[in-house]
Amino acid sequence: MPTVQKSIRIQHKTIKEIERIAKQANREFSSVTNELLDNAIKMQRVPGIVFSEGTTGLRARIAGTGIEVWELIATYKSVNNDLVRLRKAYHWLTEQQLRAAIGYYRAYPEEINSLMELNEQLTEDTIFEKYPFLAIAGN
Repeated sequence: MPTVQKSIRIQHKTIKEIERIAKQANREFSSVTNELLDNAIKMQRVPGIVFSEGTTGLRARIAGTGIEVWELIATYKSVNNDLVRLRKAYHWLTEQQLRAAIGYYRAYPEEINSLMELNEQLTEDTIFEKYPFLAIAGN
């Protein structure tokens, strides 16, 4: 994605925190800063969505849960976008949480579709190849 250089004033403590995150992730300051800003904008656009670190980086999750948005949307699609059936499948979530996930998907379909495709590509063999410690001896 093309970028534009802008000059902004950032508090010293914020700079230090971004530097810490970048160093820990072995990433460039600029890419970490862009990701943090992008995620802040997404959370502003879709209240009820937060970002937390997963095995493959930051993922959109439903606030107050460990459920990633793509997981709920995969279920939503499997019940033919029927909100009543989705409510039954995730009976412990509030209406607001369900709508936040659906709203996030509508705002960022490429991101969520990509994650669903990645999940569909997983097989037992690919999981054991990436995480050999999960394989049970003798199988």
